[in-house]
Amino acid sequence: MEMEMEMEIEEQGETGKNVMCQLKDPEGNDLGHPLYLPQDAAPKELQQIVNKLLNNEEKQSYTFYISDQELVVQLGTNLQQNKVSVEKALPIVYQPQAVFRIRPINRCSSTIAVFLLIYWDFRAIKLPCFKGPKYKREESKNRNLGHTEAVLSVAFSPDGQQLASGSGDTTVRLWDLNTQTPMYTCTGRVLGDEGYTERALRHKNWVLCIAWSPDGKHLVSGSKAGELQCWDPQTGKPSGNPLIGHKKWITGISWEPVHLRAPCRRFVSSSKDGAARIWDVSLRKCVICLSGHTLAVTCVKWGGDGVIYTGSQDCTIKVWETSQGKLIRELKGHGHWVNSLALSTEYVLRTGAFDHTGKQFTSPEEMKERLKVALERYNKMKGNAPERLVSGSDDFTMFLWEPAVSKHPKTRMTGHQQLVNHVYFSPDGQWVASASIDKSVKLWNGTTGKFVAAFRGHVGPVYHWSADSRLLLSGSKDSTLKYLPGHDDEVFAVDWSPDGEKVASGGRDRVLKLWMG
Repeated sequence: MEMEMEMEIEEQGETGKNVMCQLKDPEGNDLGHPLYLPQDAAPKELQQIVNKLLNNEEKQSYTFYISDQELVVQLGTNLQQNKVSVEKALPIVYQPQAVFRIRPINRCSSTIAVFLLIYWDFRAIKLPCFKGPKYKREESKNRNLGHTEAVLSVAFSPDGQQLASGSGDTTVRLWDLNTQTPMYTCTGRVLGDEGYTERALRHKNWVLCIAWSPDGKHLVSGSKAGELQCWDPQTGKPSGNPLIGHKKWITGISWEPVHLRAPCRRFVSSSKDGAARIWDVSLRKCVICLSGHTLAVTCVKWGGDGVIYTGSQDCTIKVWETSQGKLIRELKGHGHWVNSLALSTEYVLRTGAFDHTGKQFTSPEEMKERLKVALERYNKMKGNAPERLVSGSDDFTMFLWEPAVSKHPKTRMTGHQQLVNHVYFSPDGQWVASASIDKSVKLWNGTTGKFVAAFRGHVGPVYHWSADSRLLLSGSKDSTLKYLPGHDDEVFAVDWSPDGEKVASGGRDRVLKLWMG
C-alpha cells in the first residue's frame, strides 16, 4: 500500500517540485517509508495520507510539525519561510488531535461574590468589608454565601458537574454549576453547650489544597494546620474525623488512579514536615508514611504505573512503590528546591473513566465497567511510550524524565530567568507549559523537551489547559485571566472543567468567578 501511495503522490506533483518527507509519530517512530510529497501539499492532504497509512476506519484529525513549528500553510511555502534544508528526507511529525474542540472562554457567566454580613437590629445587609471595633462579624445562618476570605483553591469534579473551592476562611464549599450558586458549605456535627449542632465544619487554618477522587465519590481538603478532611460531595458532610498525622501544612494531594483500584480508596498527601503519607478513606487512617526527604516535600503525584513521585526542597525527586512504601529510585539533577511536578498522563488520571461525552456510571454493571474504561483511556493516552515526568525548580530549570526507563533526565530545559514555580502537561501529553516569576509562561515539546514559544505579560504562575490541548489559560497577580479581566486583586487559583465548557477562578478578592465559552 505504501508503494501505491508513493507512486500516486509522485504522479500528482509536478516534476522537480516534490519534496522527500518522512512522517513520524510524536515518539519519533517512522510511519512507513519516505514519501515524495508535492510542495503544494497542505495539512488537509497530509491528514488524508496519515489516515490511509494508519488504516483508520474513522478519520482522525492531526496537526503537523516541521522543526517543532506547526505546519499551517502549504509545504513549499513553509520551507521557503523557514529556510528549511531538504537535502535529506524532511521529518514531519504528526500529532493526533482531540475528537472534540473547546470554544475559547470569553465571558464571565457568574460572579459568586463574597460579602461580610453585618448584623443589625433589623436584618442582615450586604455591605463591603468593614473592619474595626464598631462592627462585629457574624456567621450567617444562610450558608448559600461565598467565602469571606481569599479563595486559595478551586477544582472541578472529574465529570465536570460539580465545583469545589477552599479558602482562607477555613471552609470548603461545593457549588451548583446549573444554577451557579453555592450548594453546600461542608458541615459536620459539632459538640457545643447545647449538645450537637449542625454547623460549618472548618479546618483549623487556611484550606490550601483540594482534590477529587477520579471516580468523583470523594473530595479531600488539606490545610495549613496539617490536617486533612474527606467529604461526601453529594451531601457536603465529612466522611469521618479529620485525618491527623502531618506536623506542618499540606503542600499537595494526589489520588490513586481508578484504573488501578476501583472504587477509589487511597490518596497521598505531601507536607512541609518532609513526609508524604498514604491514607485509606475506608479505614480512615494513614496506612503508609513515606519518609526519606531531608527537607519539605513540595509536591506529590500518584502515577498511572502505580508509583508515587515526591519532589522536595532537598533538590531530589523520589519514586516510591505503594504496597509497602519502599523507595524505588531517586532522581537527581536539580541544584535547588523542586517546586512542581507534572505527569504526561495527568489528565486521564484525573478524569478516570469520564470523558467529554459526559457519560455517567451509576448502575452496578456500569460501575464495574469504570475500571475497564479508565484502563483503556490510560493505555491509549500512554501509547507505547513510558509515562513522562517534568519537574520545575528554583534553579531556573526543568527536567524531563522517563522514570520507568532511567534515573537520569531525558533532557534539561532551560530558558527561564527566574525560579520555575509551576509546570503542567497538556491533556494529550504533547506539550508542557511552565510558569516563572520572570513574568512569562513558556511552552515546550512534551516529548523532546525542546522550547517552542514564550507568552509574556503576566506576573504570576496560575494557569490551566483546555481539555482538547488547544488552549492555555493563565491567571496572575495582575488580577486578570489572560485576557479575561474581572478580578479586583491577585488570582490564586484557576481550573478548567474536564468537559471544557467552564473555567473557575478565585483569588485575593474573595470572589469565585465562573467563565463560559
